[in-house]
Amino acid sequence: MKAYKKWLAAGITMFSALTLAACSNGGGNNEAKSGLKPSVKMSDYYDNKAKSTSTYNNGTLKVAEYNSSPFVGMTSPSLQTNAEDMDVYAPGSVSLFKTDANNKVVDGGLANLSLDKDKKTATITLRDNAKWSNGSKITAKDVEYPYEIIASKDTTSQQYSDDWQAIDGMAAYHAGKSKTISGITMPDGPKGNKVVIHYNKFAPSLQYGGNSYMWSSIEPYEYIKNVPIAKLGSSAQIRKNPIWAGPYKMSKQVVGESTSWVPNKYYYGKKAQIKHIDIQVVNDSNFVSSLKSKQFDFSISGGISTEYPQVSKLSDYTTVGTMGTGYNYLAFNLGHMDTKTQKNVMDPKAKMANLKLRQAMLYSLDIGALRKKFNNGLAWYPNSLISPYYKKYYNSKSPRYMLDMKKANQLLDQAGYKKKGKWRVQPNGKPLTINYGTMTSTPAIEAQDNYYLQQWRKLGLNAQFAGGRPMDMNKFYAILQKPKQDQFDVFSGAFGVSSEPTPTGIFGEGASFNMAHFETKKNTQLLNDMNNSKAWNDSYRAKQFKDWQTYMQDQAAYIPTSMSLSWTPVNKRVKGYDARPNATEFWSSLSLTSSKPE
Repeated sequence: MKAYKKWLAAGITMFSALTLAACSNGGGNNEAKSGLKPSVKMSDYYDNKAKSTSTYNNGTLKVAEYNSSPFVGMTSPSLQTNAEDMDVYAPGSVSLFKTDANNKVVDGGLANLSLDKDKKTATITLRDNAKWSNGSKITAKDVEYPYEIIASKDTTSQQYSDDWQAIDGMAAYHAGKSKTISGITMPDGPKGNKVVIHYNKFAPSLQYGGNSYMWSSIEPYEYIKNVPIAKLGSSAQIRKNPIWAGPYKMSKQVVGESTSWVPNKYYYGKKAQIKHIDIQVVNDSNFVSSLKSKQFDFSISGGISTEYPQVSKLSDYTTVGTMGTGYNYLAFNLGHMDTKTQKNVMDPKAKMANLKLRQAMLYSLDIGALRKKFNNGLAWYPNSLISPYYKKYYNSKSPRYMLDMKKANQLLDQAGYKKKGKWRVQPNGKPLTINYGTMTSTPAIEAQDNYYLQQWRKLGLNAQFAGGRPMDMNKFYAILQKPKQDQFDVFSGAFGVSSEPTPTGIFGEGASFNMAHFETKKNTQLLNDMNNSKAWNDSYRAKQFKDWQTYMQDQAAYIPTSMSLSWTPVNKRVKGYDARPNATEFWSSLSLTSSKPE
């Protein structure tokens, strides 16, 4: 999942959604030379000040979504899981809150936020002029309804996490024991403009946008209220004729291929300047050629780092970017999701349950060399599941698994994985076949996948592609999102991370995105301690984050393999491209200085 990278490009850093994505191959000292740190620097803003003040905003802004698979077509923020959907619908999307450069919520957005630590309440007050693209008023019920959608027993959403139980009545609603969420009230009624959320645990992360205790988007209740939540994701209101609250509204779409946009006259904020926006899915392999032929103004999905040397030489484009927060990872299938309790359960008899087996497989890889070879200083082999973007919480001292074949073989021998002929067998003497799940992608990612198999086979492990070859992204995630699957023993994926770094929504005991099903008492405790009453002391909170990062590296259930700068080439006819975290009016701030890409 690389969603934050994309949200950053779109200036929408506030959704508390977590998403899945196609594997990104984004991503002068020794560490930089070894692929352990980025070495490229970029500006995070481009305004084209050298150009004439003349504008050509009656034209069309052309945006690329580089991906080898079609987008799913889910417009509802509560039901979205793929970052690609977030990308192609970004011009119509809006967050509830405005944030500052440190991601703290400030007044002036679609709604204001007031926190009362003593009463453990969060009050959300909508602005009076907030409307949907059909002219109807945005109401308190539009703020409350996403909680019902996400936490419903019948939902298809994957956004529910353990942290939501901090809301009074949420656990009972999620279990189907209550038809309403008692802790979310609307003092002026459903058609009013105020929502009060009552918490049994008041987390310090509530101060920040994109936190895991509060949803930061809205759903048009009056427009969708007659659709059962279980059928919402396939409804015409969501799939064919959605309405929007952002600066643009959709004028046309070819599902899986493109979306087109025109200004939303009812948008409360800064008015959109460009009359037309087209977002087109383009195969990764056409990244450079599409830019050379000036088909697009920028990429909302980000740049492809293997192609950076060619792109950086294009005179009509400049590269804009900042530190990303998403990452690629390797994970091991350790259990299943119990559909009755909605909790992940580790299976001690799982094929990959042995820690030494997992660690051995990681010690057999030179991931830093892969980053150095393929990523041109834009991506690196991280030592943590928390990006350095989060300066206060990132642990620079967490360990990495560096190439050590001798140690890898020793670990396997110690764990009882003895060779029997060409391949090692399980400690019980039974044959061992390790199925590796991965997605179709660029030649660089394909080379990386083949390298993984090569190295594991050098250890004597009979490793092979699950299904015989890399899979289409949508098929891949359809398998992983099952409560229990036995097709992948180890898999590569990518996570996009929301702008507040609490990772409970990905790695918590009740997280749907915890697709490796890693769950321990210590993991739960460390995650909870990031937002307990002591965590209002930021030094204490930072320590919990840092301890968790080291613990996750030691446990080797999920290991990050790549983090990247969040960057894109931007055509020089574009004015106002802003990749900074507080650029919450990204789409409205864009304008054009010529009739077509230069």
